[in-house]
Amino acid sequence: MEVVARFVADLRKKNILSSNLSVASTAAIGVLILLALRYPDRAIFTEHREGVPHDKGLPLVGQLFSLLKNKYRIHDFQAEKFVKTMSVLGLPRGVMTIDPRNVEHVLKTNFENYVKSNWFNYCTEHLLGHGIFNANGAQWRWQRKAASLIFNVKNFRDQFTETFSVFIDEIEILCSETLDKAVVSGDAVDIHDHMFRFTLDSFVYLGFGVQLNALKTKGEVTFAASFDACQLYSFEKFMNPLIEFTSVIDRILHPRKKTMKQHIATVDQFAADVISKRRTELANGEVHTDLLSRFMSAKNENDEPLNDKELRDVVLNFIIAGRDTTAQALSWTFYCLANAPEVEEKLFKEIKDYIKDEKKMDSTELYETIKNMTYSHAVFYEVLRLYPSVPNNQKYAINDDVLPDGTKIRKGDTVSWSPYGTARSKNVWGLDAASFNPERWITPEGDLRRESQGKWSVFHGGPRVCLGQNLATLEALVAIIFLVKRYKFTMLPNQNITYETSLTHPMKNGLKVKVEKRA
Repeated sequence: MEVVARFVADLRKKNILSSNLSVASTAAIGVLILLALRYPDRAIFTEHREGVPHDKGLPLVGQLFSLLKNKYRIHDFQAEKFVKTMSVLGLPRGVMTIDPRNVEHVLKTNFENYVKSNWFNYCTEHLLGHGIFNANGAQWRWQRKAASLIFNVKNFRDQFTETFSVFIDEIEILCSETLDKAVVSGDAVDIHDHMFRFTLDSFVYLGFGVQLNALKTKGEVTFAASFDACQLYSFEKFMNPLIEFTSVIDRILHPRKKTMKQHIATVDQFAADVISKRRTELANGEVHTDLLSRFMSAKNENDEPLNDKELRDVVLNFIIAGRDTTAQALSWTFYCLANAPEVEEKLFKEIKDYIKDEKKMDSTELYETIKNMTYSHAVFYEVLRLYPSVPNNQKYAINDDVLPDGTKIRKGDTVSWSPYGTARSKNVWGLDAASFNPERWITPEGDLRRESQGKWSVFHGGPRVCLGQNLATLEALVAIIFLVKRYKFTMLPNQNITYETSLTHPMKNGLKVKVEKRA
């Protein structure tokens, strides 16, 4: 402390510090100086991890300002940092990795040691509540069990015809309401916006029996806008420990902007209306077998029927799964095709060869045909590789562990991995890792290649693997095949195509295209 006192006295002599500082102020400055000497390149109370490279930051705050500076390119920023530790004031300590062996270990081999963290719950609870994406232990297991009754192979097959018909009907609405009109008028279409409307209409009807008619709605869909705002706020909380302060400033600067409380009220009211409608239908003797009805007949971890709050969480969690992820994958698909005409031509050829006249094919025949369209699957898988719908993920270690690459994990660590970063790693995917190359998914024998969940974790993995991956893949392929068969999309020039920082992977500015009918 004597050294610090001399240092403070020297600063006073140089007029850097006022000579009128109180004893308390001097002591506080002394403590800060001592802490800065103790933590010269990292956040306060953060230690370097043995055997894990670390990025140097500023004294006491670590990489906080660097993180905030890069928040609009956060996935690329984090991809540059992976296989390192990065300390940030106010954020949990942890280790980042893109090693497929480590990811597989967390998701499968030792999955019981890795759970959703309290930090994740804090950042997302306003939207996800205690739904399946936020739950652990018994609370997660009953939700997983209830949902699996919908998505198991037998149930999927039994209800397949209705599911397939819904996808096709919604595509027909998109074509007649928007795309055919754009062909005639020459107006540009934001395909990103319409993919969200397509998946929202499809999933809300299939999952909850509600016809939302987003594709027929002119202008903003109020629920969707508030739902997106809530997701953006969640991701902001992940990155910005000063979120409560900056939110107050934002309200002052933009007094007419809808507040987060108002956005939450909008999504809550939507869920309440869906639940109330179904309760009335059931009371009137109607029989339903969709996702909502399964959960209404389920029991929670206390062996009790679900209350409206628990059902609200079910609705909103599954809308993220059923609407956002597929819509984003479709948007990035049309972006990739617009920039790879040789891939689009090859895809179009396969579609013409397999789908002669879809209107003369029944649902079962169409389904069996699509299942055998290898190149269409390869295109979709490659899009998901480069633009995964959940670009970053994390789990919390409840016990000490050692990852396959030798990294030591301490109890309480957050282990993060990045499907987005993995896709761009030459060590994982080869020298052309950053390139859009669907052929990488096709074996020399012409079959569709399968990759490990650690290498290609776009549908998560292990016991938490995405239950709806088959449904999402089918929906996406129906949209891709029907739309590419009918239309040629040309991307308008001078667009800034980039991602929005959110829980998932939306486009920030949409994707505007010109639409032409194929001959």
